[in-house]
Amino acid sequence: MSRLHQDGIVIDGLIISKWDRSVFADMRKGGLTAANCTVSVWEGFQDTVNNIARMKAMIRENSDLVGLVRTTDDIIEAKRAGRTGIILGFQNAHAFEDSLGNIEAFADMGVRVVQLCYNTQNLIGTGCYERDSGLSDYGREVVAEMNRVGIMVDLSHVGARTSEETILASSKPVCYSHCLPSGLKDHPRNKSDEALRFIADRGGFVGVTMFPPFLRRGIESTVDDYVEAIGYVINLIGEDAVGIGTDFTQGHDQTFFDWITHDKGRYRRLTDFGTIKNPAGMETIGDFPNLTAAMERAGWTEARIRKVLGENWVRVFSEVWAPAPH
Repeated sequence: MSRLHQDGIVIDGLIISKWDRSVFADMRKGGLTAANCTVSVWEGFQDTVNNIARMKAMIRENSDLVGLVRTTDDIIEAKRAGRTGIILGFQNAHAFEDSLGNIEAFADMGVRVVQLCYNTQNLIGTGCYERDSGLSDYGREVVAEMNRVGIMVDLSHVGARTSEETILASSKPVCYSHCLPSGLKDHPRNKSDEALRFIADRGGFVGVTMFPPFLRRGIESTVDDYVEAIGYVINLIGEDAVGIGTDFTQGHDQTFFDWITHDKGRYRRLTDFGTIKNPAGMETIGDFPNLTAAMERAGWTEARIRKVLGENWVRVFSEVWAPAPH
């Protein structure tokens, strides 16, 4: 592990692994300071509360490795203590159901990032695999309430029209926590150059993923291809608006992928990812130091590497997580 990786703040903007001690241990091996950890996708309110309770119990039982993040100060403390900070996040706002009050309840539980839609349409807006009707009137109220209580709006799996309307509606920065540019590979989940500029020009943030189906060379990709994709986004929107969001699915099997890719309507499928094989050099979360090494090989300055690895995420989190005045 290089000095730069060891000393720097390293934040993964999205991990949806199968949570247990082995994953937490791999986070520490990889030198992660903090990660946005998914605790809800398709679950409703009560099942999501149950997931949060389980995750908090795991954090307590593994307090030598991890700690709960509620503020950016908690991220800095995790770095100081040699632990990984766990940021509670959703990949779908389905758990809000049809009650704005649930949003503040989840904020009180420690939830700090919520993606509005997961691939398909819900009460708030439309995902990237369905005809996009835009942000609903209820969705506008959801965004305003998320701004108020300090939950970051994530638009990674959200359709282009809903995303654009959300960016305009939000009073705080929003993000694509884990996406890739369609300029390198045309895919419904990837974001156009125009979409990436649109979010960045309005104070938003982009976490770049390495999920193989969306990378230019697919399952043949390496960690250097991942750095190429990050560099492409930086060239578009600048190094201050870009971070990491790997989308690690460590520990999950095909049953998990079948579950997350379903849609409304019994047995309907939204997409088929095909073979999932992480880029060579980034097979596990513990391989994170290889990403820093690849950035160094690409000739990036130390200042750029530090920003992209985590400093940028800390800055944007600090802007969003401070609750608005009541």
